Amino acid sequence: MKDEKEINEIDEIEFNEEDAIRYIRNFIPEQDQQGLTDDDIQYVLDEIYEYYESKGLIDDDTAEEASIDEEEMLNFILKDAQDDDIKISSEQIQLIVEGEYEYGVSIGIYQPQED
Repeated sequence: MKDEKEINEIDEIEFNEEDAIRYIRNFIPEQDQQGLTDDDIQYVLDEIYEYYESKGLIDDDTAEEASIDEEEMLNFILKDAQDDDIKISSEQIQLIVEGEYEYGVSIGIYQPQED
């Protein structure tokens, strides 16, 4: 996964949270899922979109193509998770973020990064 990712314009692409959670569950290795609940995954998904909104990257209808600083986003999520007393590891949060990205690529929200 790259340090930045691009968001495509979203027209008719639907992000389905239940599908995303299933996709992320399948993405995360079994040994890293210990103690991880669907609510934890949902929390991180909510934080990802809170980060996007705080940066003015998305609104309810569209998102212009943009580059995302993944390290900054991860730090944003880690700080909020600590403040909210969420009991998942930074490694699990990173895997959820990576899984969300891969889900987004699979449905056409994100463009995969070229090397």
